Amino acid sequence: MNRPDSPSVPGHPRTYKIIVNGQERVVHTDMLSFEGVVSLAFDPVPTGPYVLITVSYRHVDQKPAEGTLTVGTSVKIKNRTVFSVTATDKS
Repeated sequence: MNRPDSPSVPGHPRTYKIIVNGQERVVHTDMLSFEGVVSLAFDPVPTGPYVLITVSYRHVDQKPAEGTLTVGTSVKIKNRTVFSVTATDKS
């Protein structure tokens, strides 16, 4: 049986438990993009000409271990990676 903290078995993706805006989420990839994190945080994703979305992270599997994601960038995650996603309206 493949445990969440065990290495991946070929044909069976590894499972990661992460925190997005205080809610536990399960993902099956070790890389998450800005867009992927936003879609985990919001359903539906806020849109509009004045909407600004900010994604910060901590406890990732790379250096630096904390920072901010921008559109088009990704971060390597591990179990218990934490994301904070906010949407603001600049109007």
